[in-house]
Amino acid sequence: MIARLWRGRTISSQADEYFEYLKKTGLQDSRSTNGNQGVYILRRLKDGEAEFLFLSLWESLEAIKRFAGDDYEKARYYPADKNFLLEMEPTVSHYEILAK
Repeated sequence: MIARLWRGRTISSQADEYFEYLKKTGLQDSRSTNGNQGVYILRRLKDGEAEFLFLSLWESLEAIKRFAGDDYEKARYYPADKNFLLEMEPTVSHYEILAK
């Protein structure tokens, strides 16, 4: 299994609105992609910002590519992300899950 991690930051006052947007975009698309094994969205509020960690679990690299495309290390963004995010990191990280 492979974990795909993406990070994003908003201002704290937009944290709840962005979470609702994430549920309708990345969360829904990830869960509906064949080979997805689960999704966790983590958030922490600190110093006026909300940091989100989007952790998705995948059965294989091929499954990740079904979601992200052939350039699977590139972050996948949606149209309104630019209205929320303080910066748009270009890449994500992938980790092999060794124990559960």
